[in-house]
Amino acid sequence: MLFFSSMATIQLTTFINAPAQRVFDLSRSINLHKISTADTGETAIDGVLNGLISEGQSVTWQARHLFKQRKFTTLISHMQPPLHFIDEMTAGDFKSFKHQHHFKPTNNGTIMIDVLDFKAPYGIIGRLFTRLYLKQYLRQLLQKRNEVIKEYAETKKWISILTPATT
Repeated sequence: MLFFSSMATIQLTTFINAPAQRVFDLSRSINLHKISTADTGETAIDGVLNGLISEGQSVTWQARHLFKQRKFTTLISHMQPPLHFIDEMTAGDFKSFKHQHHFKPTNNGTIMIDVLDFKAPYGIIGRLFTRLYLKQYLRQLLQKRNEVIKEYAETKKWISILTPATT
């Protein structure tokens, strides 16, 4: 009998040549999230719709994933600027979804670490789907997001996201 773990974890580490506060703020920017997920048409439809999301606040995203229009609500359950924050699903297709964002300042930039723990529904079918497809799909979404954060943080593009008029 095959055994598939019910919880899946993705961990990504990205070095960004920019200060931790800038990387932290870009990581919690609703506006930059929309840019990084343009391929799926992700848009904020409820909660914090623009600017920077903070502890205790939530946002509902709507996007096309896996051939279907989906909604996903996440709450910022913990935040310690500029070192880390956690967002957790409160409504959506997953059985559970917890994304930890860590930022470690270094002499020449910031090490950004994402730890995503999630569980798909549907028992053994969900576990098999996670193993064969979903984990890699989510990894690619996170990698794309991190590439965009890096691009904006390391260039002057961050100014268009983090100016007072956009926050």
